[in-house]
Amino acid sequence: MLDPVPAARPATGLAVRCTRALLSPWSRFSLLVAMLLAAAATTLLLDPQRLLAHGWPSQLSGGGAAVLLFGLAYGLSTVAFVPRPLLNLAAGALFGSQAGLAAALAGTVLGAGISFGLGRVLGQDALRTLVRGRWLTAADGQLSRHGFRSMLALRLFPGVPFAAANYCAAVSRMGYSPFLVATGLGSIPNTAAYVIAGSEASSPTSPAFLAAMGFIVLTGVGAAVVAWRKRHRLARD
Repeated sequence: MLDPVPAARPATGLAVRCTRALLSPWSRFSLLVAMLLAAAATTLLLDPQRLLAHGWPSQLSGGGAAVLLFGLAYGLSTVAFVPRPLLNLAAGALFGSQAGLAAALAGTVLGAGISFGLGRVLGQDALRTLVRGRWLTAADGQLSRHGFRSMLALRLFPGVPFAAANYCAAVSRMGYSPFLVATGLGSIPNTAAYVIAGSEASSPTSPAFLAAMGFIVLTGVGAAVVAWRKRHRLARD
């Protein structure tokens, strides 16, 4: 008689164990941290905001291709933690108010989408285990249940840093589409103010420049007031 064929054993070799370790939540989170640190170091070394504002090739100062290229560079720069106000001012100075606003908004949505995707794929599983405390729990619950309106409010009142809002939303259960739509709509007023200020920087006494700067100051004060009220409300609960 033929001997029975032994049942196949589950693979438990070194390669399988290494694969599981590399795909574990904390390994993916470590990769995300390494990528963000590398992006921040690149920003410090290359100073891309200076390049975008002053080193932009003269032949790319106008036209649709230039606007698209700037929007792409803008989005990648926000992922690398370049401050958006500087990029918005550069967009206005290079392309004027209308084309500059289009480039800045496209770059804003692109950068937010990249950050959200990285945070969701590489960081969510690990970071959700760290959601502790009143502030983090409240933020997670708000974004998970009322993602669109919460993100819209965060973008309208820029009290929370852009990158922080992106990764908080990624860790929550907020959907990708509501996040992008809320980011695009909510970023319009503040982005437009900075772009207009950049386009009118050569005329600091013009009504457009003064109105833009006034709006920036008012939204900053409003964000501070809202943050102060929420902090005291959480302290009382």
